[in-house]
Amino acid sequence: MSDLAEQFIILKTFQREAPIKFQTLGSFNLWRDGLKVSSKEWGRDKALQLIQYFISYRQRHALHKERVMEHLWEEGDDRDFKVALHGVNKALEPDRASRTEPIYVQRQGITYQLDLEKVWIDVEAIEKYIALGNEALADEEDLAIKAYKAAIDLYQGMYLPNRIFEDWSSEEREKIQILILGAYVTLAELIVGENPMESVRLAQHAIAIDATWEDAYRIQMKAYIAKGNRPHAIKAYQKCADVLEEEYGIDPLPETKALLKEIENR
Repeated sequence: MSDLAEQFIILKTFQREAPIKFQTLGSFNLWRDGLKVSSKEWGRDKALQLIQYFISYRQRHALHKERVMEHLWEEGDDRDFKVALHGVNKALEPDRASRTEPIYVQRQGITYQLDLEKVWIDVEAIEKYIALGNEALADEEDLAIKAYKAAIDLYQGMYLPNRIFEDWSSEEREKIQILILGAYVTLAELIVGENPMESVRLAQHAIAIDATWEDAYRIQMKAYIAKGNRPHAIKAYQKCADVLEEEYGIDPLPETKALLKEIENR
């Protein structure tokens, strides 16, 4: 078994067995030891905001308390932070003994961060599956396909949809959208020869996320040609051209036009 295959198994095992699991896509949910935690257990919304902030900035080395408060609560103070942090730790570890250190939220002085080796987060898992797929693409195509599928299966919609107007959530939202669009298109490209209609479906999912994602239209054009459906391939190009004109006032890329010309000359 290759190192990448072992990594895939480790990711799958952690996804299945992690004691704390966060869903951030489509809606926000926490599972603790396999049981979904009710919204009442979070208490105040500030606790939810804090854990969602920790998740959004999970890859920073450490989060300074003052910086967190500046982002979350313009008029917040130490008491707001302490109450919110207590709510987070209570939701994650309701049975933790008093005067013992939290397991999942690490503290060093006045900086905090989630222990990513102990908590599973859907967006973190998606990133890792896609990174593994990209690495496996050259020499282990079957594994790459499995990794991209695993990432796509986790995508349930927009990142933290209840925080779309919060600036601190936008960077992660944009990042995961670009990653998942790339996964849809790359997977569709890999299977277009053996399963063209599945490639069409995957491309359509990408278009549903971003109607101007031109790579997805090219995949559809290739897939329809693989099925011998020239009219649908041309129709996919026209849809692409119409959307780009409407949204940005631009034409499709030269490579998209070249693909159309190739189809028309068949």
